[in-house]
Amino acid sequence: MKGQCMCGAVTVTAELARDNLTACHCEMCRRWCSGPFVAVEAKPGAKITGPAKVVQTSDWAERAHCAECGSGLWYRMTDPAGPHRFAAGLFDTGEMPIALEVWIDQKPAGYAFAGERRQMTGAEIVAFFTGPSDGAGR
Repeated sequence: MKGQCMCGAVTVTAELARDNLTACHCEMCRRWCSGPFVAVEAKPGAKITGPAKVVQTSDWAERAHCAECGSGLWYRMTDPAGPHRFAAGLFDTGEMPIALEVWIDQKPAGYAFAGERRQMTGAEIVAFFTGPSDGAGR
């Protein structure tokens, strides 16, 4: 898929890992987007050109935006193997459904997506990425 930010200064060419969307309701994504961050996951090797400004927003993740127009571009765990989760609005995602909502326990009551999908709380997400308490991780 090919996509771009609002002004066209940043372009992205990526092969999607799935044909569905994910919505994150965590406090940081809501501050960043003024709502949930709706994303597509890309396979490794995405080509990104243009003035992307990358900001490390936690001990484990970075977010990026266009340095020209401010469009949100991606969320990525700083683990080198971590996939890019690109803002869905960069691409023509057509009828792609939202298959997963994360940090559902931080979602404000003022909005909801229609339909059924998998939902995970913040604790479930942390447990998924940190793995067993023996430190083995995932």
